Amino acid sequence: MRAGCAPWLWFAMLLTALYIAPVRADDAVPGSACFERAAGYQGVNPQILRAIAWYESKGNPAAVHRNADGSIDVGQTQINSVHFGELRRYGVPPGALKDACVNIYVAAWMLKRKMVRYGNTWQAIGAYHSETPRLRDEYARNIHAVLVSWGVHE
Repeated sequence: MRAGCAPWLWFAMLLTALYIAPVRADDAVPGSACFERAAGYQGVNPQILRAIAWYESKGNPAAVHRNADGSIDVGQTQINSVHFGELRRYGVPPGALKDACVNIYVAAWMLKRKMVRYGNTWQAIGAYHSETPRLRDEYARNIHAVLVSWGVHE
């Protein structure tokens, strides 16, 4: 196995373990340990993850949204179906995204990928939603507004 593949293997095993392990009810709400664990694992800000979950679904792990383009968004961080194929390759079936903690870990992983590309910036946060500059920037402003409303950002 190539050395570059090992992190993906660990990520897949972690998500599989999370999917199989029971999740406590408090993991679905802002302030819960799952946001902290997922953020710590990926090296992203847990407040950003909480803000994404709040903005996307008000923290509802069972949220499903059907988009005009035919895609669907699943779970509290609204993971889009465009990612289902890649997630399946890592052992995460679409239904697992309704599990609060799995959904948060996937969101942290996706946000980290954007941070690798854009740095620790608002562009990375916006790119979680869309790579299209107008949509990316609008999303970043919306996440910023959530953080400001919570008093955790100016």
